[in-house]
Amino acid sequence: MPKIADKYLVVDPWKVVEEGFDPGRNRVSESIFSLGNEYMGVRGYPEEGYGGDTLLGSYFNGLYEESQVAAHYKGIIKSLRFMVNAVDWLYTRITVDGETLDLAASRFSDYRREVDFRTGIYRRELTWHLRSGKSLKLAFERLVSMRNSHLGGQRITLAPVDFDGEATIRTGLDFSVLHEDQGRRYWSVLKMEEEQGIAAILGRTKNTGNRLFSGFQAMSLAETGRLPVVEDGLIGYDLKLKLEQGVSAVMDKLVINVAEKDQGLDDNAVWRQGMDLAESIRGMGYDHAAGEQQAYWQQVWEASDIEIAGDPDNQQGIRFCIFQMYQTYHGDNPGFNIGAKGLTGEAYRGLAFWDTESYCLPFYIFNNPKAAKSLLEFRYKSLPHALQRAKELDCEGAFYPIATIDGTESCDLWQHSNLQLHVGTAVAYGLRHYVTITGDTSFLHDKGVEMLIQISRFYATRGQFGQKSGEYGYFGVMGPDEFQLMVNNNCYINWMAKKLFEYTLESIQGMRNTEPEKFALLAESIGLTDEEQADWRHKADHMKIPRDEVTGVYEEHDGFFDMPHLDIHSIPVTEFPLYSHWSYDRLYRYDMIKQPDVLMFMFLYSSQFTREEKRANYDYYEPRCIHESSLSPSIHSILAAEIGRPEEAYRFFEFATRLDLDNYNRNTREGLHTTSIAAAWMNIVYGFGGMRSDGDKLQFAPSIPEQWTHYSFPITFRGSRLSVEVNKDEAVFKLVSGEPMDIAVYGRSLTVDGSELRVPLDQVRAV
Repeated sequence: MPKIADKYLVVDPWKVVEEGFDPGRNRVSESIFSLGNEYMGVRGYPEEGYGGDTLLGSYFNGLYEESQVAAHYKGIIKSLRFMVNAVDWLYTRITVDGETLDLAASRFSDYRREVDFRTGIYRRELTWHLRSGKSLKLAFERLVSMRNSHLGGQRITLAPVDFDGEATIRTGLDFSVLHEDQGRRYWSVLKMEEEQGIAAILGRTKNTGNRLFSGFQAMSLAETGRLPVVEDGLIGYDLKLKLEQGVSAVMDKLVINVAEKDQGLDDNAVWRQGMDLAESIRGMGYDHAAGEQQAYWQQVWEASDIEIAGDPDNQQGIRFCIFQMYQTYHGDNPGFNIGAKGLTGEAYRGLAFWDTESYCLPFYIFNNPKAAKSLLEFRYKSLPHALQRAKELDCEGAFYPIATIDGTESCDLWQHSNLQLHVGTAVAYGLRHYVTITGDTSFLHDKGVEMLIQISRFYATRGQFGQKSGEYGYFGVMGPDEFQLMVNNNCYINWMAKKLFEYTLESIQGMRNTEPEKFALLAESIGLTDEEQADWRHKADHMKIPRDEVTGVYEEHDGFFDMPHLDIHSIPVTEFPLYSHWSYDRLYRYDMIKQPDVLMFMFLYSSQFTREEKRANYDYYEPRCIHESSLSPSIHSILAAEIGRPEEAYRFFEFATRLDLDNYNRNTREGLHTTSIAAAWMNIVYGFGGMRSDGDKLQFAPSIPEQWTHYSFPITFRGSRLSVEVNKDEAVFKLVSGEPMDIAVYGRSLTVDGSELRVPLDQVRAV
C-alpha cells in the first residue's frame, strides 16, 4: 500500500497537540480538532474569522437539504438529500486599536492548539503582535456538551503583554454560512431577537423546511459596554472589554441549538422551545459546563480505554479513535445515524452507508449498548422508506439505501444505489449481532423481527434461479468490492442473503414460541404466511455459493476466476487514487478488487470457516486488493493475525489508528474517516485480541505485536464487564462487574468469574 504518513502533530497519550500554524495544513487540522456530541458538530476552524483556506463547518445530525436529480428511468432516484452547513454559533471578531485579528493577515507567535481527550475541550493559544507595536496573548476554548445535546460553550481570554487599553469582541450567531460542497447558502432567517440578555435567531432550510434555533448568552467581568448587532443573517453583540496589563479579561458564551425537522410544529413553537432551553441555562456558567464535560469523559475512559505500552503513536491514535466514536455517537438521540465523515466535513454529504452496521456497530455493542440500540432504531424508523424504495425497484419488502441521511436513497449513481444490495443484510447482521451480545430479545420481538421479515421479502423477490444450475442467486449486482459492476452471484451478497433467511426463520420461530400472541398480531398485520417462510427456507437451501472445491477459494462472483489478471504492484503510485486517474470503465476490467468482499463475510461469520479456508482465501484475494477504501486494511490485518502472519498484520495495522492524524490518504481535510476509525478499534480487539463474536460464546486467540510490551481492552457482554490484558507471556481475563462469563480461549472453554483467569499465550495460535 503506497501510503505515507504526514506527521506534524505532537505525540501525546491523552491529547492531540499542534505547535505552530501551517496554513497549508489548516484544513487537515480543522478536521482533526473537530468537536461533536452526535447531535451537533463543529470543525476546528478559527472562530475569529480567517482569510486563508478554511472550511467553516457547523453541522447537525439529520439536518438536511435537498437537490433534484435528472432521472430518465424508473428506479433511479429523482432527488438527493445531504447534511447542510448550518449556523456559525462560534462567530467572533476581535478588534484592538482599529485592527481586527485574522491569522491570514495578522502577525502572531507562540501558536498552539490542543484537544484533551480527558476533558473534551479544545484550546488554542497565540500571541498577537498588533501594528501599533502592542502584544496581546489570546486563548480560545470551546466545548460541545456531552451532557446536554443542545449546549455549546466558548471562552476567550485576552491578556495584554505590554499595555492597557480596550478590545471589542463581536460575538454572535451567523446564518450566512456558505455550504461549500454545493456552493450556495441554504438558509432563510425567519426571526431574530434579543430578549433579556439572550440573542437568538431562527433559520429554515430553503428546500426542505428544516428549522434551526440558536440562542446565546455572553458574559464578561471585564465588560464596559455592549451594543446589539443585527445584520443580514447575523445577530449578536459588540462587547467592550477593559484590558489591563497583567490581568486576564475573559468572555464566556453559552449557546443553545435546537434542530427541528417536524413540519407539524409551527415556527413560534420552535422558537419558544429554543428560548425555554436558553432560559434554562441562564446562570449556568462556562466552568459548570466544562466540569460536566470532564466528568462525562472520565466515565468514558473508565469504561472504554485501550492501553498500549511500547507504542506511543498508536496509544495516542487509538484514544483519538475512541474519543471520536463517542463524539460521533453515544445514543442520546434515538433515530440518528452515523455519516461517513461524522459531523466533521461535507465529503460524502453527511450520508450513512452500510459501514454503520458492519464497522461501527461492534464498537457500540461492546462499549455502549444503548448507542448500538439507537443505531438500529434508525433503521426501524426508516423502514417505511425502505418499503417504498423496494417498490421502485419492482420488488417487495424493504430495500435499505446504500447512502442516506433520513432513510431515503441519496446516492445518484444508479450502479451503486440500485445494484448494491448488501445494506439490508448488514442491517440484519447488525441486529443479530446486537441481540447475541446484549441478549435484548425485547427489541428483536418489538421491532427486529418485522425488519427481518421485510428485508427477507426483498431478497426473496430480487433474486432468481439460474437456468442451468437451478440454484438461487442475485443477478446484475455490485458487492462490497465496487470494482466489479453488474456481476452475477456476488458471493458476499449470496452468502449474507442465505444467512439472512436462516436468521429470519430462526427469529420467527423463537418469537412464536415465547410470545405467540404478539407474533400472531405481527404476522396478521404484515400478511406473513407459512408459504412465504417455506419459500425462504427453499431459497436459503439452494443458494449458489461459488467456490473452487479443489483450492477452497470462494469465487467473488460468476466468472471472476477467468477475468484478466493485473499485477496491482505494477500500478505507479502517481495513479492513486484510481478514481481520479483511470477512466471509470477501466476499473471493472480486471480481477483487481477495491476492498474485502469474500474476506469480509469470512470475518463476519468467522466460526463457520476453518483457519485453512481463511488462509487459502486470504492468499488469493490479498494480492488482488489495492485498498482503495480506508475500511480495507483493518479486515486484512485481522485475518492476517488469525492465520499467523504477524508482520503482515502489523503492517496493515500501522496506519489504522492514525489514518487521519497523519493524513495517510491526503484527504483528512475533507473530514474524518469515521467508519475507518471504528475499524481501528476492531483491528485491536478482533485482530490482536483475536476476539470472535459470531458464535454461541465469545472466543479469543490473543497475540501481541513485537513492538508492544502489553495492551489491554474492556468489553461489555450481556451486562457484564470483561477486561482483557495481554503481555508477552500471557493473557489475563478479569471480570470487572456482572455475572460470570463463559468464553473460549484458543478453543478451550473457560469461565471468568471473580478471580483472574491467566492463559499462557499459545505461541503457535497467537502468531
